Amino acid sequence: MKVSQQDQHVALFLDMLWLEQGLSDNTLSAYRSDLNQYCLWLEDNKRNLMQVTALDITAYQGHLKKLQRAKATSARIISALRRFYGYLQQQKLITANPMVLVDNPKLDRKLPTSLSLEQVDALLEAPNVEEPIECRDKAMLELLYATGLRVTELVTLTLDQINLEQGVIRVTGKGNKDRLVPMGEQAVEHIRLYLLDARHQLINQTSDVLFPSRRGRQMTRQTFWHRIKYYVQLAGIAGDISPHTLRHAFATHLVNFGADLRVVQLLLGHSDLSTTQIYTHVAKARLQELHQQHHPRSG
Repeated sequence: MKVSQQDQHVALFLDMLWLEQGLSDNTLSAYRSDLNQYCLWLEDNKRNLMQVTALDITAYQGHLKKLQRAKATSARIISALRRFYGYLQQQKLITANPMVLVDNPKLDRKLPTSLSLEQVDALLEAPNVEEPIECRDKAMLELLYATGLRVTELVTLTLDQINLEQGVIRVTGKGNKDRLVPMGEQAVEHIRLYLLDARHQLINQTSDVLFPSRRGRQMTRQTFWHRIKYYVQLAGIAGDISPHTLRHAFATHLVNFGADLRVVQLLLGHSDLSTTQIYTHVAKARLQELHQQHHPRSG
């Protein structure tokens, strides 16, 4: 099967992203799908990839709107096109970049779902540490709330990334960037307890996986998501709670108790402070809610 020239350009662009920027497989897969759909639209409308103008991009945005694509999806597609045409210009394959005159779609700012301190306590107390699996889960939940790790960062942790004496973990985040994150006494205590006995009951062969699955392998994100669902039910917490909810709770509670936003940014591994600033909005929304509930003249 003959590969078209534009397909070759897309493939080379994705290779560059993987080699130079270390984007995750999920992001690369999304970009591949977005660019392939875009190239098909160009073919259907007899437009040349190398001669696209800002008006053509606007027409494509209209096409996405007709397909009723979500705002977040359209924003991701425009981001992919912006990077792609920047790459083509850098390679001197085009002289004018059509994305220069294209604005990013405006997204509705949605506040992340979080948990109250009482709900976090109930969730963390749900596992029975006498059971090896639940002792592992307790250590994972404590660590997740203490550090705000992404779920992928959590399930891929190895023994050499954790230092119980110093109370820190070395995390490899997005873009293969390392950061040191303090764990706190509670998380250290429960990880120590887990390593003392429970882990040996879950894993037979030599392995450096910190939190193995029942089969002694690296746990999947989906497996841990199901484990959280189980404890959410045990704790009697309503709502759609995921591993990411605990990351949000970690950041929200830090901001609520006065943590500097740049410190929270470093702990979360955000490359841009604007990503972290959502938690100031969460904190304000929580204060307004408390005021409404408890101030005698708020109603």
